[in-house]
Amino acid sequence: MNLSAMIKNVKKFTEKHSPEILTGLGIAGMITSTVLAVKATPKALKLIENEKNEQQKEKLTKTQTIKIVWKTYIPAAVAAAASTACLICSCAESTKRTTAIAAAYALSESALKTYSDKVVETIGEKKEQEIKEAIAEDKIKQNPVKEQEVILTANGETLCYDALSGRYFKSSPEAIRKAESTINKQLVSDMYISLNDFYYELGLDGIKIGNELGWNYDTGGIDIEFCSRLTDDNTPCLVIDYKVSPKYDFYYR
Repeated sequence: MNLSAMIKNVKKFTEKHSPEILTGLGIAGMITSTVLAVKATPKALKLIENEKNEQQKEKLTKTQTIKIVWKTYIPAAVAAAASTACLICSCAESTKRTTAIAAAYALSESALKTYSDKVVETIGEKKEQEIKEAIAEDKIKQNPVKEQEVILTANGETLCYDALSGRYFKSSPEAIRKAESTINKQLVSDMYISLNDFYYELGLDGIKIGNELGWNYDTGGIDIEFCSRLTDDNTPCLVIDYKVSPKYDFYYR
């Protein structure tokens, strides 16, 4: 039973980490191939010299040289071919998993939109807005302004909180709406924009995942919604949220 469980665990581990394992094998194979090629070179040079002495020639043709030394490099070639196959399989497996994740994300996004629409239809827009405001208040409570850095921009003195990145910064409703309008105009010409593009327009630094998330023309662009809440030190704060969340595969329509 213990042996059976061990085999199952090893199988699960191998399946889960197959891209990393294949990549490691590919790199190791490339290194091995290089080492074998280096070791084979002195032997190949010796074979060439022997052949030149037998034929009493100072130089051999390329065809003659290849015929003499090709067997010497067979181990290096085999190692290179095997490592290339490992890297190709690793790439294929990673692409397969990324595609599966993207499909699952699309299904989840569709299900969430359907659910949200049904909630609004059932309880009404006023109640839905109250729920959003309660969620915004929870986010403020979970990220107290006293424990966070407040980023200063040159766009205003109103305390703002971005629900996506969890950052506090100083700006104004007018500056935020202007940034939204500028980015949506850019979207019309460029067909897609990243989340970081919007942050740059607000005067903020980008975030690590900001270049991986964004909007394309089909999603309708950025649609900001505001609600005002009090922070833990009773400072009025403008909470920024997005009616249409940025997508992972926003480059593709």
